Amino acid sequence: MEKLTFTMENYLEAIYELSLDGAGARVSDIAERLGVTKASTNSAMSTLSEKGLISNEKYKEVFLTPEGLKLAKLTANKHHVIQQFLLHVLNLDPVVADEDACAIEHVISNDTVSAMEEYMRDIHNNK
Repeated sequence: MEKLTFTMENYLEAIYELSLDGAGARVSDIAERLGVTKASTNSAMSTLSEKGLISNEKYKEVFLTPEGLKLAKLTANKHHVIQQFLLHVLNLDPVVADEDACAIEHVISNDTVSAMEEYMRDIHNNK
């Protein structure tokens, strides 16, 4: 599959976070989470559905497919690791750390994220 755009990755991450309780995510909740219109969200849902990353029936909740879940978890994990690094290693403001993590998660390599995790583990273990 071709690489997803930053926007599509953000939609997957939002669906993932909104459906952690096992229920699907509602289009209105996804739109609110991302600060976009329902029309934009519906358009994105069509794209993600065509790519086989979500199952989406009109007026029903959105669910991630196994492939969509895999990509959403990867993006969410990158966000979390980067955010923790910015907070605990660089001591950035939580709002700035979250915003920057959201931007960085789309362009950073998995190797760099793993190195950040290892660095934070080493710091924690040496305390």
